[in-house]
Amino acid sequence: MTALQSERRGLGSALRGWSGRSIAAVVLAVFVLFFAIPIVWLLFAVTKSSKALILSNPFALGSWSDFVANWNQLFAFQGGAVTTWIGNSAMYSIGALVITLIVSVPAGYALALTEFRLRKAMLVLTLVVMLIPSTALVLPIFLELNAVGLIGSPLSVILPMSFFPFGVYLTYIYFSTSIPRDLLAAARIDGCSELQVFTRVALPLAAPIVALVAFFSFVQNWNNFFLPFVMLPSSDGYPVQVGLTSLLSATPAFNPSSAGSDSVQLPTLALATIVSILPVLIVFLFSQRFLVSGMTAGGTKE
Repeated sequence: MTALQSERRGLGSALRGWSGRSIAAVVLAVFVLFFAIPIVWLLFAVTKSSKALILSNPFALGSWSDFVANWNQLFAFQGGAVTTWIGNSAMYSIGALVITLIVSVPAGYALALTEFRLRKAMLVLTLVVMLIPSTALVLPIFLELNAVGLIGSPLSVILPMSFFPFGVYLTYIYFSTSIPRDLLAAARIDGCSELQVFTRVALPLAAPIVALVAFFSFVQNWNNFFLPFVMLPSSDGYPVQVGLTSLLSATPAFNPSSAGSDSVQLPTLALATIVSILPVLIVFLFSQRFLVSGMTAGGTKE
C-alpha cells in the first residue's frame, strides 16, 4: 500500500510538473506572438509599395526597388527634415547624457560613502522624485525655463533631460555595496584627497554601473516625446520622436487632407519608425556586455 501511494504521489507530481511547464510554454508563446508579429510585419512593410501593402500577404517580402523608393521618399520629406530630426535627437541625447554622468555618478558616490548634513533627506528626496511621472514635471519646468528665456533653445530640452534621479540611485546602490571602504581608506592614508580617491580609485571600479546609467539615460533621452514637444515650437528643432508626428499628419491614411506632393505613404511611415529606434538598437548591441556587468554589479556586498 505504501509503494502504491508513493507511485501515485510520484505520478501526480509528474503531471503537475508537466502541466505547469505546458502552461508556462503557452503563456510564453502568446507573449512572443503578441510582440513579434507586429515587428515582423513592420520589417516586411518597408519593402512594399502602398498598394502591395494592402493587397499582398502581410508577411510576404516586397522588393528592393520599393524599399529604395520608400527610403528616398522618407529622407526627401520637407527637404530632408528627417536627417535634421535625427541630428537633433543625437545632440539632445548625448548632451544630456554627458551632464547626467557628470552629476549622477559623483552624487551617488557622495550619498553612499561620505557623511554630510541632510544626507538621508537628500536620499529620500531622490527616491520620492523617482516616483513622480516625468510628464507631471513638464509644466513647472516649462514655466521655469520660460522665465529665463530658454524656451525654443536646445538647452530647454537638454537641461531637463539631464535630471536623472534613477542614475543617482543606481550609483548609490553600487558604491554602498560593491566598493570596499578599506580600499578608499587606504588611498586616503597614502595621501589622496577626496577628489583623487573618487577619480583614481572609486570611478575606475564603477565602470560597469557608469555604462548602465549611460545606457538608461540615452534610451530615455532618445525616446522622450512630451518634453521636446512642449519646449520646441519650431519643427527645425524637433527630435525624431516628435518629428514622427509630422510624418503621421502627412500620411493620407491617417489624415486625408494631407494628400499632395509632400505626403508620405504607409510603408514610408513604417520605415521612419524603424529608423527612429535604430540608434538605440545599435547602442544596445555594442554595449550589452557592459550592461550585463552593470546589472549584476552591487548584487553582493563586499
